[in-house]
Amino acid sequence: MKSCKVFVPYGALGIGITKEAFDRGIELRPDIICCDAGSTDSGPYFLGTGKGKYAREAVKEDLRLMMMGGKKLSIPIAIGTAGTCGVDGSVDELEEICLEICREENLHVKIAKIYTEQKVEVLKKKFNENKIIPLEAAPEITAEVFGQCSHIVALAGAEPFIAALEAGVDVVLCGRATDTAIMAAMPLMKGCNTALAWHGAKIAECGPLCTTNPTGGGVFLTFDEDSFTIEPTGDDSQCTIYSVSAHMLYENADPYRLKEPSGTLDTTSSTYIQVDDRKVKVTGSKFEHAQKYTLKLEGSAPVGFQTISMVGIQDKRIMENPMVWINNLSHDVSMKLEKLGLPKDDFSFALKPYGWNAVSEGAVREGYTPNEIGVLLVVNATTQELATKVAKVFNPMLLHFPVDSNEQLPTFAFPFSPAEIERGQVYEFKLNHVVEVDDPLELIQIEYVDSRTKV
Repeated sequence: MKSCKVFVPYGALGIGITKEAFDRGIELRPDIICCDAGSTDSGPYFLGTGKGKYAREAVKEDLRLMMMGGKKLSIPIAIGTAGTCGVDGSVDELEEICLEICREENLHVKIAKIYTEQKVEVLKKKFNENKIIPLEAAPEITAEVFGQCSHIVALAGAEPFIAALEAGVDVVLCGRATDTAIMAAMPLMKGCNTALAWHGAKIAECGPLCTTNPTGGGVFLTFDEDSFTIEPTGDDSQCTIYSVSAHMLYENADPYRLKEPSGTLDTTSSTYIQVDDRKVKVTGSKFEHAQKYTLKLEGSAPVGFQTISMVGIQDKRIMENPMVWINNLSHDVSMKLEKLGLPKDDFSFALKPYGWNAVSEGAVREGYTPNEIGVLLVVNATTQELATKVAKVFNPMLLHFPVDSNEQLPTFAFPFSPAEIERGQVYEFKLNHVVEVDDPLELIQIEYVDSRTKV
């Protein structure tokens, strides 16, 4: 009987887990320990700069647990989307941490490094061959956009992980990958049902988010020929039909279908069964193999510089309708910026009233009057100097702008001194496309490392 057991201890490498919850996962004797290490959730900055989101110390502690657990059971571990963004440099940085742990714990491991960052000229060629296809709501692009990006990555499917595991490595460190590919690779390699491998991987991709306690413990998957079961490893958590089935909606526009590089998972016929108070069993999932194998592309490019300021306001008259005050202030400052001769095509600004409608930017319910608001000024410009200059023109108005021009000036509150905070270069996603490939490894490179030769 074809079966596989997968332990997913964290929703992302660096988030952490209690020792008890991790030990419980090890006690269930998995065939592999898997974890995602990033996504685009936190915006284009991390891909643009190639930097990671989480503290290095937290990443190292989580990786140490996985490596020690893997060695204890003589099983591999696999990590995808290294360093939040999955660029080649992030894979190398995670390798450095891995080698540090080897020195500290006297471990010997074989490592597979899977690189998924893309070369501009290769993508230009693909584009000119009409092999780069836009996804829904993708921006219109030309071949020049690839050169504008600081970094471009392709989301690897399960095949590079399978290749590394078949090579007998102890640790797989992958650049950008689909979250599910990391967890689906071992079940697919062991011949488990394809649809159930992808479905189980989707449910477990974010660790405990599919449980009743999204911040506690990890999750454990058990695959057999016609089903998979999922359970939490934390004592104070449960997997329920609701919590498990609902995860198909997480980061997915369709609650029944999930697209992967090799095809589409279809869960319209899936059945969810509550096995006991902690465990759910799933059957009936289907998988439609794609005619063309595609890799999703993500690219981030610098789009200028940003300076922000914030002011706290508790004036009762302004609270009656903050947008009146904000619109008047915007008008007056715009007139002043024009008189000063600042190049209006080289900057833009926005005033966001937190406590009013800064998040929704929509209509506020009738009768609502806040006690106070925080007005955030965001200035984007072609240079940092210009962004800060515009913010400084706003400074006295943010601090003293009255409701009525014929009254004495009020004074509001800046929480910081100086009020202008330079955020540096800002980035923007430029791609929402897939690229057709003839082979799943065509745009991906795998390098094998023995820790004894590096330590």
